[in-house]
Amino acid sequence: MTAAREALGPTASAALALGDDALVLSHRLGEWAGHAPVLEEEVALANIALDLLGQARLLLGMVGDEDELAYLREERAFRNLQLVEQPNGDFAHTIARQLCFSAYQQLMYGQLAEGDGPFAPLAAKAVKEVAYHQDHARQWTLRLGDGTEESHGRMQRAVDALWRYTGEMFQPVPGLDIDWQETQTVWTATVTGVLRQATLSVPDGPDTGAWRAGAGRQGLHTEPFGRMLAEMQHLHRSHPGASW
Repeated sequence: MTAAREALGPTASAALALGDDALVLSHRLGEWAGHAPVLEEEVALANIALDLLGQARLLLGMVGDEDELAYLREERAFRNLQLVEQPNGDFAHTIARQLCFSAYQQLMYGQLAEGDGPFAPLAAKAVKEVAYHQDHARQWTLRLGDGTEESHGRMQRAVDALWRYTGEMFQPVPGLDIDWQETQTVWTATVTGVLRQATLSVPDGPDTGAWRAGAGRQGLHTEPFGRMLAEMQHLHRSHPGASW
């Protein structure tokens, strides 16, 4: 299977990368089921997870069998960003991760939707979903950052912990017609604007070493990902070929 992945063309390789992003973050958000701080957030996080799962199914379907790709690949065969595989942590941590990623997705899908490439139809629908994801994360960032001393501290710690993973989002992905420099510039202005409005300090940028060039796109993942993958794939691997 690894050799087959290496033989993919640019479009399929890009679909795999974006599909893995959506699949992995969908699973992370699904882990909040039964644990969200309030019932309304239980529904909101589940809806965002389902949106991402829908994106993942379409994208992985462009590459091959979606179930095989989700449940039978080994860790090194996944091409998702390291950001999306980070554990949920507390609610502030989940919101900070969502703010960073949804802002990236909205810019990326917005550019793809304006083109006429193979991702344009999916992007035209997904960009509307992601606009809600970003607004949800923005509202909670403002509420927590400019809230109590406790909520402010938790939000700041979450941003500080996750910021180093955001640089990987702007490494070019072959097969995607994206202006990566412009995307990084607009993303930085968007996210830092939200953080400042929430009275949060913005971590240092890439020139100071606060960003690091992650290698999730190359199949190198952080330690929590292996544990998450084992949980996600356990049922399918335990009953190979089973059907409902």
